[in-house]
Amino acid sequence: MSATVEQPMAAAPDYVSEEETFVPSIAPSLTYSDDSEDQEEPQPEETPRRRRASTRLIAQSAADVQRITGESTQQLLNRCCGGGCCMRLQKQDGLEYEHVPLPDNEAFRSLGLKIDEIPTILTKVLDMPEQVTFLQSIRRDLNASSPTDSAISVGSQHSPTESAFEAKLKALSVEQLDTSIQPPSFVQPHHPHHVFPSRIHNTRELTRPGAEKRTYHFDIDITDYPHGEDVDFKVGGAIGISAPNDPAAVDQILDLLLVPRYLRDKPVLLRTTRGRWPTVWGEDQAREIVTTRRDLLTWCSDIQSYPPSKPLLRVLAEHALDPNEKKILMFLCAGEGQGVFCDFRTGPYISLAQLLSAFPSSKPPLDQLLTVLQQLMPRFYSLSNDPHESYEIRDGKQHRLIEIAVTVQEMPDWQMGCRTGVGSGFFERQSRKFMKLQRGGDKAPRVYIPMFKGLMANPLAKEFVSDGPMLLIGAGVGIAPFRGFVQHRLKNANCANKVWVLQGIRDSLIDELYNGEWGVHEEKVKKVVQSRRGESRYVQDEVFHQADLVWSIINSIDGRVFVCGSSKGMGEGVEDALVRVARSKGNLEFEEAKRFWELKRDVGQYITETW
Repeated sequence: MSATVEQPMAAAPDYVSEEETFVPSIAPSLTYSDDSEDQEEPQPEETPRRRRASTRLIAQSAADVQRITGESTQQLLNRCCGGGCCMRLQKQDGLEYEHVPLPDNEAFRSLGLKIDEIPTILTKVLDMPEQVTFLQSIRRDLNASSPTDSAISVGSQHSPTESAFEAKLKALSVEQLDTSIQPPSFVQPHHPHHVFPSRIHNTRELTRPGAEKRTYHFDIDITDYPHGEDVDFKVGGAIGISAPNDPAAVDQILDLLLVPRYLRDKPVLLRTTRGRWPTVWGEDQAREIVTTRRDLLTWCSDIQSYPPSKPLLRVLAEHALDPNEKKILMFLCAGEGQGVFCDFRTGPYISLAQLLSAFPSSKPPLDQLLTVLQQLMPRFYSLSNDPHESYEIRDGKQHRLIEIAVTVQEMPDWQMGCRTGVGSGFFERQSRKFMKLQRGGDKAPRVYIPMFKGLMANPLAKEFVSDGPMLLIGAGVGIAPFRGFVQHRLKNANCANKVWVLQGIRDSLIDELYNGEWGVHEEKVKKVVQSRRGESRYVQDEVFHQADLVWSIINSIDGRVFVCGSSKGMGEGVEDALVRVARSKGNLEFEEAKRFWELKRDVGQYITETW
């Protein structure tokens, strides 16, 4: 793997600037100073003031907020931009407005922007973001062979007669890295881990047709995973996955930006003046790296997971050739458009391709776009087996395997109806590719997962013990790590009657995960709760129904209660049920019961892993 040159190189005639440097906007910075009050007070008649909003009480607790908005208080805070949008929903006095024709395309209509008229004069417009990322084309000898790999840092060893540029090209040609199966070497997780392309040993779909969500199982071969990281795979641990963006989505963006196809895979010098990007957890410093445009969009920048940001919209506005598109984008970056922007960014996530399609006259240089895009971060997936005991013989060789389960996350898409998440979509594509090759007669398809040892000290792995009673509560794919717990426990005869599982599912006929794959005592340790069939109960209902068992385990020596799954619905419901158990069995008041479980969490007896 290549080593990245972290120091800026002196300017040389061998580099040609791909994009012209831009002149920063002189528009004032965006600041917020409007105050919001919710109490009505009598006003003196001699100084009449505008009537304030009604102060009728509609919410006085977090539960009320969730009942009204459908979200927890924390979720609501995370979605709020803090810009005082409620103060800018009405037209402001003293401003002239004009009707601006909206772009006539499906992508723009899908954004759901509620724009009627726009002020002729905008204030508090966001400054043009500082450009910290620059791409420079590399002049090459036409007779020189062109490497197909990327992410090659510039070399330093060359003969006195060689120019620095020739030496760099030589280093570029020597390095070999297949970025179709793993990210460039500079996309490195935290020390001492490195991304390694592990082969898929086997994969299958766990859910059946008709399931609300598709879940896939993966056996990943770690036999050749590099040694020397001083961390082994653990029961309950989670591996990190450097999932790439969908290649089709990357090509669509390059098409929309009019980047010629012959340039997309050619080596280019990436120069950054500060920051961690394009690394994941690197130092905040300047960098110079040789890579390709395609690899930067595939492995380094998230093009679909984050709401649109004002810096992104400001870059699009700067390069919009259509005057009406420019006015709309500048309005979204101004104080007067704050309310519309807040509705825009708190709605469904919008992909970069959707924005570029909605404002087709804006085609910013790729390096300016990369400056304002978010880092593509690794995803983490819990092991669903006991990694110490999973081996299989293939081709006369013993292979060590780890297992994970991945549920595909889907969201609305303006073009395809729905799209998948970055990580889960990648896993689904790899699974389908593997199974297609198998059906075509390939007995050992070479399909890879770029992974690294991620969180082997996460709460599930850290608090797992080989003895003591355990209650494992999970729903959906959150049940997967508990399968490894049970497999490890059932190897010890003394622990066979000290582990219980409460598994929440919708319908056991179509979406029960790992049925019959828990061990020899599965029917004795696992209780399946269905919300769409039979008694129609949720797992939190079963938690309170099993109050005696819960209270006995949590008050036992080394007793532990684990919860894993989605925080919305299941996680909050289970927490509420546990509080009810403490109130019922411990004769505690509500606040005392909550404090009881907080103390149990502090001492490692109550462990949650929710998302």
